[in-house]
Amino acid sequence: MTDILEKEAMATSTLPDVQNTHDTRAIAINKVGIKDILHPVQVQDRTGHIQHTIANFNMYVALPHEFKGTHMSRFVEILNNHDWEITVASFKTMLAEMTNRLDAEVGHIEMTFKFFINKTAPASGVKSLLDYDVTFIGERRHNKNTINVKVVVPVTSLCPCSKKISERGAHNQRSRVTVSIETEDFIWVEEIIQLVESQASCELYGLLKRPDEKIVTERAYDNPKFVEDMVRDIAHKLNQDKRILSYTIESENFESIHNHSAYAMVEKNR
Repeated sequence: MTDILEKEAMATSTLPDVQNTHDTRAIAINKVGIKDILHPVQVQDRTGHIQHTIANFNMYVALPHEFKGTHMSRFVEILNNHDWEITVASFKTMLAEMTNRLDAEVGHIEMTFKFFINKTAPASGVKSLLDYDVTFIGERRHNKNTINVKVVVPVTSLCPCSKKISERGAHNQRSRVTVSIETEDFIWVEEIIQLVESQASCELYGLLKRPDEKIVTERAYDNPKFVEDMVRDIAHKLNQDKRILSYTIESENFESIHNHSAYAMVEKNR
């Protein structure tokens, strides 16, 4: 058995390494790697509970112009080297490990997963889970990490114009608010979600009884928001948080009386 393993090792060592051959086109590649690979992750919420979920990973490095290709298998090895589950803390470690193993000056990892909050209905008090899409975006450039957090928050928006001109009611719709932030300090995912929900016409719930429906309907009616209002109000709140270095806020309203969406975006750079 030992002889067989030794022969296999010798055969592998003599195989040509095409990726490391010289490329003559003199064109560097900004990102090369793997997309859409699933892996278990652990995420701790603000209550201390550990959520076990599945994340979708994109992993890239920059490739200098003189190299023909990168070693794709090493990206998968890096994921599997972190046992079976990856934490937020190990996400930063993975950035350094990836750039070191692939001898790259620039590395980029995106980790997208479902995050759940157990929400309480406003009147009945019934509890239900609501899911949110969260992405950690990490870049390592010249041995320095930059971490961004992107959260997609579904909310309700009610049209101020419709309320103003209508004798009975006003049209509302479900909206999707996407907030991407760069922070120099730790911030809970729940903080971002709650900030967005507080600036919407009304937040969403997984389960509502009739008394709850009355409250959320009236709350939205009393708090009308254009798509422009949504992004401005969220930006105003983020501007007051000294932890936030930069942000991009997008709001898309899936209109209930039109066959198109309303959209607005505001961003702040360093």
